Order: sequence, then C-alpha cells, then structure tokens
Amino acid sequence: MSSEDDLAWDEDVRLAVYQAFATRGAPPTAAELADAAHGSLAVAKQALHRMADPHWLWLDEREHVALAAPFAAVPLGFAVMGEHTLWWGGCAWDSFAIPHVVPEEPEVLVATRCPGCGEPSALVVRRDRPPPDGPRVACFPASPARLAGQRANQRLYCDESCVDSSGELLGLPALWHLAKDWYTGCLAPGYRPRGPEAAAGYFASAGLTGAFWSA
Repeated sequence: MSSEDDLAWDEDVRLAVYQAFATRGAPPTAAELADAAHGSLAVAKQALHRMADPHWLWLDEREHVALAAPFAAVPLGFAVMGEHTLWWGGCAWDSFAIPHVVPEEPEVLVATRCPGCGEPSALVVRRDRPPPDGPRVACFPASPARLAGQRANQRLYCDESCVDSSGELLGLPALWHLAKDWYTGCLAPGYRPRGPEAAAGYFASAGLTGAFWSA
C-alpha cells in the first residue's frame, strides 16, 4: 500500500464521516471508516489526522470524530431536530446551516439556552426563507478566521441586553444568510472548505462587510 493510495482515500473517509452525520446525527462506526479506507481502520485514522483542522474537523483524544462542521458528535449548546434525525449543532452558525445541507430536512427546530439569562428557546429554521427579525441575536466572539477555538462560545441570546461578552452581533435573518450556502457541497465528492479570500467574498455576498469579516 503506497502513500499515494492513502491520500487517495482521504476523500472516501471524509464522505463516510459526513454521510453518517447527515443521515443519523452521529459519526461513522469503526467498521464504516474501515470500509471507506478499503478495509483498513488504520488507514482511515491516518486520513482523519491528515484532514483534521480546527475550523471544520475535530478529533478527540481517542481519535474519534468530535465535529465535522456543521455537525457535532458532542453537545456544544445546540440541539437541531429534523423530521427524521436529531443532531448536535457545532454553534449558532452551524445549527442554521443544517437544513441547507441535508436534502431530506428542509425544516428543523433549533433548541438552545441563552448564555446570559439561561432562558430556553426554540425556533424553526427553514431552508426556503429566513426567520423573521426579532430581538434574538447571535454573538460572534471572534472573527470567523479566529473562531475555530471558540466555537462553543458562538451562541444565541434572547436580546442584546443578555449579551455578556464582546463580539459581533447578528440578527436571525443575517445569521440565516450567513449559514445558507457556507457548507454547500459538503456531502458531495470534492468538497473543500473556503480559504480566506473565498470566505471574504462569501461574507460580502451575504451582506457582511467591514474589518470583522475580513480579519
């Protein structure tokens, strides 16, 4: 088995990870990972380590997939319920992205708690239109380029008076537009996360400009 063969199987392993999360809300089993790497779990784990990135693919201390954005294997503050599947959302942004990513789930219920006052909240997020504007806001404690290590701190608040940290605030319609196409193609072969230049262009197309979104 050559190193070229191993690298060629990275995409098969990535697809196995994303398909498992999309269809049942959980990471792939060891057997599924091994199947994706032509029978070798060791090769699959090597592929995961090559692809691991703080922005979109996390491994835990046992080499299990903890996050393949927008899906999480552990609770990070958001439960996202579709008609057929229940997911953990990686953050506010990721939770709003799930109905845009999973073809069979055009509408989800996003449940969370306000970090400021502890009030529980649930809202319907649809693929076909943004939620109505209102008092709820999402707080981004750091620019997207620097958000990787603070994903669990990107939360939804009842309103601005509940926000207990510094950062950029977005209303729900703006958050929906941000999430809408960010992960487009992640369930298909050949997907690659956007680099800084492409990300800045995407943010601008979603109406998000200024130093925060280009830092």
